[in-house]
Amino acid sequence: MPKSVWFLIIGMLVNTTGNSFLWPLNAIYLHDYLGKSLAMAGFILMLNSAAGVLGNLLGGYLFDRIGGYKSIMFGILLTIASLIGLTIWHGWPHYVWFLTILGFSGGIVFPGMFALAGTAWPEGGRKAFNAIYLAQNVGVAIGPALAGIVADYQFDYVFKVNLAMYILFFLIALFTFKRLEVGSIAPKNVVSESKKIINKAPFYALLIISASSVLCWLAYSQWSATISSYTQDLGLGLKQYSLLWTINGLLIVIGQPLIAPLVKRWEHKLKRQLVFGVTLIALSFGIIAFASDFKMFAAAMVVLTFGEMFYTPALPTIANQLAPKGRKGFYQGIINSAATAGRMIGPLFGGIMVDRYGMIVLVLILVVIVLFAIIPCLIYDYPLRKEKW
Repeated sequence: MPKSVWFLIIGMLVNTTGNSFLWPLNAIYLHDYLGKSLAMAGFILMLNSAAGVLGNLLGGYLFDRIGGYKSIMFGILLTIASLIGLTIWHGWPHYVWFLTILGFSGGIVFPGMFALAGTAWPEGGRKAFNAIYLAQNVGVAIGPALAGIVADYQFDYVFKVNLAMYILFFLIALFTFKRLEVGSIAPKNVVSESKKIINKAPFYALLIISASSVLCWLAYSQWSATISSYTQDLGLGLKQYSLLWTINGLLIVIGQPLIAPLVKRWEHKLKRQLVFGVTLIALSFGIIAFASDFKMFAAAMVVLTFGEMFYTPALPTIANQLAPKGRKGFYQGIINSAATAGRMIGPLFGGIMVDRYGMIVLVLILVVIVLFAIIPCLIYDYPLRKEKW
């Protein structure tokens, strides 16, 4: 792996560690501390994710127009400004305002990180994106474990730690990301060349596979929304809930040797990776339907994590393969926006369903929704095959 990719890995690790202090606890904070209903909490999280969709699209566009370094730095500075505000004012309605800005600014950063990984190690294929994905999940392992302890002591400190980690991320990006710029800026940006696009098949394929991502993340987002509150209702404390995310992050790291033989065998068969991953994700929600204690939720998280390990890194890999020259940032922005759109719809959908029908009905519906996500995985390359005919 090139040394340049390690800078991205370290940056993503710090970024995700800081973020994971806050995002798993958002629904709990809104519901238990600010006294809002699950439907209202879902609506607020939807605003956060809707802003993230716009941020992802802007971040991908800025990558192609001004380069990864400047686009990432812009996103980081905007995030720091909003975190300063959130640290000082985190009551109602200030929490909503700053959380929405955080969604937008965080969305700007992610396409640039993945696109830089693709340009810094183009021959790496899935390996480059898997490395960034692993860094994300080491952060997910560290952040929630510490956040549960900090939140039990005093919730206000969660905001301060998040701010401190993002300042560290800013310093890492400031001194290391600029050297990754070589060859990352497209001669022309996506918008200026949009009228010249003749081959639309790759873009249609990207939109189809993005539909799968929307459905899977709609379901996945319940873990930080309705499921988080459900665990509290069943008597699990914040430490135990946070420990579930630690299991997720650690398993993604230590589980790599376990999945390596299958990944290697399916290296050029991304469809199999996608379908297998989606099937495991659906199974995990089936387990939740019967969960009543920590062990069952932990089992569901283990199955979910293995599904995620096969499914998630394959998406930016496909986007990178489909992207024409000069549009890597734009395509990564689209695929990241799809995940964010799922996170946008999920909490509101889940909150309404739980308030009306209960948690068990919701998780059974989620199983069906996730299984539907297999269809786009199987047919996403249809436009490409049709073009060859």
